[in-house]
Amino acid sequence: MIAGEDARLLSLVDVFEPLSAEEIEDISWSCASVRLRAGEVLFGEDDLNETLFVLKNGRVRVYRRSPEGREFTLCVVEGGTVFGEVALTSRGTRGAYAHCMEDSELSILRRADVERLVLRKPEVGLSLIRLLSERLSAYERRLEDLGLKEVPARLASLILLLIEREGIRTRAGYKIPTRYTHHHLGTMIGANREAVTRAFTQLRETETVETENRLIRVRDIEALERAAAEGLPVRV
Repeated sequence: MIAGEDARLLSLVDVFEPLSAEEIEDISWSCASVRLRAGEVLFGEDDLNETLFVLKNGRVRVYRRSPEGREFTLCVVEGGTVFGEVALTSRGTRGAYAHCMEDSELSILRRADVERLVLRKPEVGLSLIRLLSERLSAYERRLEDLGLKEVPARLASLILLLIEREGIRTRAGYKIPTRYTHHHLGTMIGANREAVTRAFTQLRETETVETENRLIRVRDIEALERAAAEGLPVRV
């Protein structure tokens, strides 16, 4: 049983919107509140977690690592949603890592309790399906970018996605409030840090974006959309 601030935060999580406060309190939580510091690892590739993680606030990066040690980010999860949805499959979360990009607070649901909740409240199941469909579409777009686009166009596509998810409108255009390192951005588009740095240089030269203290500001959203779709013009 949970109540108070924990129940309020959970009521703001997207998949629990169909539930009343009383229904949220009555869920069989494996753990109602876990607090982690920035940089802490939630699970690693050898962990077989059959749990659904509910991120109440903070930011978590979920990624995989190649045998050579290269990372590929699957998603960056913001507060107010769930992750670890592969816990609903037979593989669990094995093969993936999750670490906190900032101080985070989350709750945990066991797979069996998720299944019981979905049977009792089908609306939660429908919300999960919508969320998984959106993430699958995002994965497919990124895979298409990896196969068809050069690094500057892939970076432009990623910046557009980040603007859609967390961007703030300003007088000069848009800004992304999260400070992403070039390494983190590279793991999202299948490029190394040096290639991301060169791509940013090209975007700055066309006056499409500005970067300062790892903050990204977009000056010309239409030019960024063209860069994502058609690539950057060749400089001669």
